[in-house]
Amino acid sequence: MKHKKMLLLLLSLLLSSCAARSTSEEPDTLTFMAGYKPQANLPFVGVYVAQEMGFFTEENLLVRIEHSAGGGEHLQLLAAGDVQVTTQDAAVMLQRRADPGIPLVSIALIGQRGQQAFAALKTSGLETPADWEGRLVGFKGTPPPDLYLLLEKAGVNPDLIELVNVGFDPRVLSEGQVDVYPVYNSNEPWLLQSWGYELTIWHPADYNVPSLGLAYVTSEDILDQDPDKLSRFLRAALRGIAYAEENPDEAIDIVLLYTGDSANRDHMRFMLETELVDAHNGLLADQPVGTQTLEQWQNLASMLEQTDLPVPENLEAAFTTSILDQALH
Repeated sequence: MKHKKMLLLLLSLLLSSCAARSTSEEPDTLTFMAGYKPQANLPFVGVYVAQEMGFFTEENLLVRIEHSAGGGEHLQLLAAGDVQVTTQDAAVMLQRRADPGIPLVSIALIGQRGQQAFAALKTSGLETPADWEGRLVGFKGTPPPDLYLLLEKAGVNPDLIELVNVGFDPRVLSEGQVDVYPVYNSNEPWLLQSWGYELTIWHPADYNVPSLGLAYVTSEDILDQDPDKLSRFLRAALRGIAYAEENPDEAIDIVLLYTGDSANRDHMRFMLETELVDAHNGLLADQPVGTQTLEQWQNLASMLEQTDLPVPENLEAAFTTSILDQALH
């Protein structure tokens, strides 16, 4: 109920603010590139809804929406100034800011806890991370830092589990090739459950692992050049998120305009609902969507450092609260 009241208050503030704006001038242009293919990730949904409902128009913005192929080109295009706003996982954003030194800046943290969790089939009998000892535990690409910290906090000896690089096909879990599979909270659990499997899922955040999710990201140059345009973009996108939370069926209709017929409506609905929960989770559960603090970024950086991953020296330069503050007023 507290989240509902806060959402209605935010939506009221955004509507009042938008009504007071004049759109008589030529609109400013802005390119937004989602960090992956079209789907119902919450930051994507906010932009899709803002576009289709005319929220960007009310902010006197002409927004071009593009999608990354998933190879990291969205960050390079942002650094080159060809894209003004994109999305990025918070931990990856810190690493890319540190090495190779892309001047990324988070303007709003949408995922208040990390996207990744770990799943096992119910039939495996695994109930706690301690039960992973002697089992095969999967990872994608490289073992993520939140896995090691989860094991530490759960009192699991990492030398007693076998780590396996499993790629991105969750059938390796359903076919018994691993005992524990790394899932994106809003994606693979739906797939596995739709195939008829019951799951046990462990979220690192439930073990006080300080992981964070997706953020709206810009560059230092763009932030310096036109903070007002960024605040208008963010205001409309947050209004889109609020609208999606109040009208999920309509929001999914809009998402499907971007995904095409290949997307499963129930899958997209699961993704939206899961990421809405994560947007209200964590240390700042009672704050407006998009809120971020230095403490959160420091905790995340500390986790990365524990596994020898690069982090920027000046964390205060890696995010700004000024754009959200302006968007909410």
